[in-house]
Amino acid sequence: MVTDHFADDPRTNLERMLAGDLYIADDPEIARRQQHAMRLAARYHAAYVEDAATARPLLAELLASVGEGVEVRPPLAVDYGSNITIGARTFVNYNLTALDVATITIGEDCQIGPNVQLLTPTHPLEPQPRRDKLEAARPITIGDNVWLGGGVIVCPGVTIGDNTVIGAGAVVTKDIPADVVAVGNPARPVRAL
Repeated sequence: MVTDHFADDPRTNLERMLAGDLYIADDPEIARRQQHAMRLAARYHAAYVEDAATARPLLAELLASVGEGVEVRPPLAVDYGSNITIGARTFVNYNLTALDVATITIGEDCQIGPNVQLLTPTHPLEPQPRRDKLEAARPITIGDNVWLGGGVIVCPGVTIGDNTVIGAGAVVTKDIPADVVAVGNPARPVRAL
């Protein structure tokens, strides 16, 4: 028997997801939006290979906001794209995975290394019947002039302050203040900038 977690909640799973509440991930409207984002990301990749400048309108269609002078090298993997904002003059290297169930805000003048993962989804820690597929999400905010080294993983709900460097391979599980270098798993500030 499947538990009805939302018996007293008239909202759709999409509405619950966008509010940051628990939702069931296999909702048809959610799947439709994910499929749309995958198609746009594939079109962006193909267009970028031919001419990066002409691919930009596809990136602008995929993401919520793309600042002036932004470069995103494909492949780019997103859940929806519509919850991602990238500030002006930011450079994103190959293979960014940005699971944007909640908002992902990347500031201006950032450098994002290859194979970075920005992960907003969360899951209940209590055992759940397998069919329920309950998830929730927490936003990620990356300040201005932040450098994320190759392979960095940023976990749900994290804020990274301005003028901060996160060393390659770090796993950022908690907020990192401005003006520091942070490294490790979990990432910890090791010196001021």
